Amino acid sequence: MRPLRILHSEAATSFGGQENYILRAMRILRERGHQVEAACQPHAQLTERLRDEGFVVHTLLMDGPANYMRGVRQLRRVLRQGQFDVLNSHSRRDTMLAGVAGRLAGTPLIVRTRHLAKKVGSLMSYTIVPKRVITPSDYVRDHLIERGVKPGHVRVVYPCVDPGVIDSAPLLDLRAQLGLASDTLLVGCVAVLRREKGHHELIAAMQPLFDRYPQLHLVLVGGGSPGYEQLQALIAELGLQGRIHMLGARADVPSILPNLDIFALATHMEASGTVFVEAGSAGIPVLGSRVGGVPEMMQEGRSGLLADLHDPEQWRAALEKMIRSTELRQEMGAAGRLFCRGDERFTPVAMGDRLEGAYYAWLKELQG
Repeated sequence: MRPLRILHSEAATSFGGQENYILRAMRILRERGHQVEAACQPHAQLTERLRDEGFVVHTLLMDGPANYMRGVRQLRRVLRQGQFDVLNSHSRRDTMLAGVAGRLAGTPLIVRTRHLAKKVGSLMSYTIVPKRVITPSDYVRDHLIERGVKPGHVRVVYPCVDPGVIDSAPLLDLRAQLGLASDTLLVGCVAVLRREKGHHELIAAMQPLFDRYPQLHLVLVGGGSPGYEQLQALIAELGLQGRIHMLGARADVPSILPNLDIFALATHMEASGTVFVEAGSAGIPVLGSRVGGVPEMMQEGRSGLLADLHDPEQWRAALEKMIRSTELRQEMGAAGRLFCRGDERFTPVAMGDRLEGAYYAWLKELQG
């Protein structure tokens, strides 16, 4: 099939899981021979990251009525002049701007990727402006279908994790770095320090276990204010400074993960949960909340366990089950490694196949 000309749009200016998804998707599509460009705000972190990697980025302000009208005109010109086959938007704001520009420019395929697990209100940015929708999990896809999106108009493209990044990461002895004994059992959590990521719930579940298992420690990786200061105060209040280690935001997460015995995240809601796949790919057994798309990121009972977010005893029991059995942790870690590295869901091959499959199939449908 002929290479496609694809423009991705994103209105957000920060850089998180959604922007990482876009960056990885654009890399994969470019490696497959497609012409891939982006439309972002000039001060967005994604703009800088993409340009550093050699992508063409069209910049425009997307806030306010005046910027909206200018932005529609600017992107209409970009889409027409570039003769793009596909416009793929990623947030409501840029969907309503870039999507309208795409309609005016006659772009054959306009796709909206929905990255959030929150309930959808208006369907305008899913069924009226864009022509098709991509989601990062079946959970989000099912919700959109329940709200009225046609099943054939929405496909799942799971988040991508490159096993090579973990395998090639520099070796790190985290226990030595923290001044801990070599037999320390490390539970780790990697997430931005926001209340909905469930750090408080995880600490509450683990608190009684610290007394039972002297070798047990918790490592929290992630930044964010005021979350960092609030957790720091909570840990001090509980007298757990020697058992809970806050590492802040780290750029060497692929080197940290192999040091963990268990990965745990008591998240309140996730559209998918890429970090569970990153941990699984590193061979770490995972424990997560039974919410959103999290169950799709693991094989429950094989590569990890799920617990009810609002049941601390269930969380405690799941943690203790994993803490007490080295054999179970090894079996789950090996199963997670196989599951997360297979080319059906989470690898670059899987993401590329699913994106191309969606784009080509929908273009064929729409062009008759």
